[in-house]
Amino acid sequence: MNKPKIIFFDIDGTLVPLKEGIRPRTVEALQKLHQNGVKLCIATGRAPMEVPKFEGVTFDAFLTYNGSYCFTPEQDIFKNTIPPEEIALLIRNATALGRPISLATKTRLAANGSEKDLVDYYAIAGVTLTVAEDFDEVAKGEVFQALMGGREEEYPAILKDVTHAKIAAWWDRAMDIIPANGGKGIAVEKVLEFYGIDKADAMAFGDGNNDIEMFGAVGTGVAMANGSERLKAAAKDHCRDVKEDGIYWYCVEHGLI
Repeated sequence: MNKPKIIFFDIDGTLVPLKEGIRPRTVEALQKLHQNGVKLCIATGRAPMEVPKFEGVTFDAFLTYNGSYCFTPEQDIFKNTIPPEEIALLIRNATALGRPISLATKTRLAANGSEKDLVDYYAIAGVTLTVAEDFDEVAKGEVFQALMGGREEEYPAILKDVTHAKIAAWWDRAMDIIPANGGKGIAVEKVLEFYGIDKADAMAFGDGNNDIEMFGAVGTGVAMANGSERLKAAAKDHCRDVKEDGIYWYCVEHGLI
């Protein structure tokens, strides 16, 4: 295994236990990695405004909305949106299922209704769902991702007639809907190209099925012990549970810090 020049981190269930704060040893690992010259990147399904700040930790790049919007603190790297006509189909399909849908723009989340699954999905990121009065206008603009409550058996109905979007789910009660040609994998490739870093020199930590494509885009994908079985099968390596300081101990045991 090459010592990484860049590492991509999912947030929920990877850097941070669900609905909890980041653990001190994880912060220590991030700080020491950065001191050692490793570039640190967030790779999350969250919106840019939902990315938490960790005291004493600096990230070099952010892959948000499952990679649909990637940027550094200084500039945009990559943007990938869902066409308005596809958004209209998703709204139609969600309505047929009796479910509200939330649309993610560069600066906000706009929902056309509220229900428990979607409210709880927002809450994981510490965000309160509010229904947008200008939802119809938002739907005609630049949308990077849609969010819905739903179960796996509802996926076909949600994507009925939709050709330019796909589901990226990491929780069994809700989903992110992203551009069909998007995902964390292509976003990682764009960031590596931006920095001029080879795939072999990149590492990623994740726990959900939406991290599988990301693992395919790096030299070493490390699955958390609390991760999904599909992700563990796709991973080149594994580490302890997020609640057992998995990232910290992996970095110590492999001489990264």
